[in-house]
Amino acid sequence: MALREDINSALKQAMRDRAADRLSTLRLIMAAIKDRDIAARGEGDEGGRGVSDADILSILAKMVKQRQESARTYEEGSRLDLAERELAEITIIEEFLPKQLSDDEIVEAVKVAVAEVGAASIRDMGKVMGALKAKYTGQMDFGKVGPMVKDQLANG
Repeated sequence: MALREDINSALKQAMRDRAADRLSTLRLIMAAIKDRDIAARGEGDEGGRGVSDADILSILAKMVKQRQESARTYEEGSRLDLAERELAEITIIEEFLPKQLSDDEIVEAVKVAVAEVGAASIRDMGKVMGALKAKYTGQMDFGKVGPMVKDQLANG
């Protein structure tokens, strides 16, 4: 739950600093986390612990991806002011994500994951992706990693 506490303390600091844009983005993050908490409670999380740090990382990664798509759309529509706002939100959200892996590091991680699960064919792609998600949530874009895993398994 350390990540939730980090976000909460950043929210409080933004209130003290009267940083309106930062505060607004942090509130969006907290709202998304609370939504997931409520959904988890409905699915039988009776302990009331809330979502894990891994879940929060996936929420943050999803929020970054949504804002990247929105910024791209705004740029195409010549709404640069709105695109800049989306990019500023991405910067704030990324403060709470672990450092993104470089392409070389991703290639190496894919090779290690393939070896760890003993993947031999494309049928094992789910196992490899599961291993990568367990280890590297928030550190890589799994939309880009999927084709890399597929190539690795096809070329064996």
